[in-house]
Amino acid sequence: MPDVLDASPYDALLLLSFGGPEGPDDVVPFLENVTRGRGIPKERLKEVGQHYFLFGGVSPINDQNRALLDALRKDFAEHGLDLPVYWGNRNWAPYLTDTLREMVGDGRRRILVLATSAYASYSGCRQYRENLADALAALESEGLELPKIDKLRHYFNHPGFVEPMVDGVVRSLAELPEEVRDGAHIAFCTHSIPTSAADTSGPVEEHGDGGAYVRQHLDVAQVIADAVRERTGVEHPWQLVYQSRSGAPHIPWLEPDICDHLEERQAAGVPAVVMAPIGFVSDHMEVLYDLDTEATAKAQELGLPVRRSATVGADPRFAAAVRDLVLERAGDERGQEVAPCALGALGASHNLCPVGCCPARAPRPAAAGADSPYA
Repeated sequence: MPDVLDASPYDALLLLSFGGPEGPDDVVPFLENVTRGRGIPKERLKEVGQHYFLFGGVSPINDQNRALLDALRKDFAEHGLDLPVYWGNRNWAPYLTDTLREMVGDGRRRILVLATSAYASYSGCRQYRENLADALAALESEGLELPKIDKLRHYFNHPGFVEPMVDGVVRSLAELPEEVRDGAHIAFCTHSIPTSAADTSGPVEEHGDGGAYVRQHLDVAQVIADAVRERTGVEHPWQLVYQSRSGAPHIPWLEPDICDHLEERQAAGVPAVVMAPIGFVSDHMEVLYDLDTEATAKAQELGLPVRRSATVGADPRFAAAVRDLVLERAGDERGQEVAPCALGALGASHNLCPVGCCPARAPRPAAAGADSPYA
């Protein structure tokens, strides 16, 4: 029998994700949830929903989260970590508030949260914390005893997140025709966000040109590129590029876009490109449509060989990384000296989001941070 691992003071882990529609009738209501408060007409939402309708109205994200849940529960059980794992979404069932209500009913009082976003940004961190605060406020209004909630640190540079992506890039390079393989460039892809949100991402001292969001991606990209060189013996040029832009065209967002980048690489005589979606935990809609559909079609139009490497998904190494992060945070909460595991130049991220970290567009309460009203 494995030794029992100590997760105290925590008594549950919550997988917190974005959510997605699971059928054609879900698409517009899901998009209404995502865009609530922005006054976007239903007809416009139907147009936006065409990406989902191409895939039968189903986003793969919920099934991918189910697979990750299974991987986490399997890893925890095999390693003697007695910590139940729950799942809640921001924008679709199972909804976060319903899941927290269930957890309180089950007697959970110290909850750790794993968000399916590895990097610092408003949409990737603070917005999840705002959703947690909203859910706690709803439970408080129902007279329920509120649990104490902490969020696991950003895991963008944890080996269990990085190493599967290295494998994915190496496999994708091997899939390219031999005559173009060694000359292939790597496009490290992530979600574009407004430059104003990027510049204010991370703690205040990290604000500036691109903020923590860009610096973290660049650091991971360099780690992966170095590992690929060691594995293949070839130095592949690389660049951080962006995808999935939305919003008003007059608002500056991070660039270059992946499709523009493919045009530039082809015009420069690059023989092939591997698209590596390092900004995404799993192959959800932004990966399936923006890379596998739109960017791949652009590459075919250009006559440019491309391959898209895999995301981490439910890789057992990622499940092991989550276990490591849980034990690290639990030890820290118990006052033990812990050695956080991280690759690259930036080191391990903070455990507690400080005041001013990834500020909101408009002030809203956020849980699981130094400014939380639910300490």
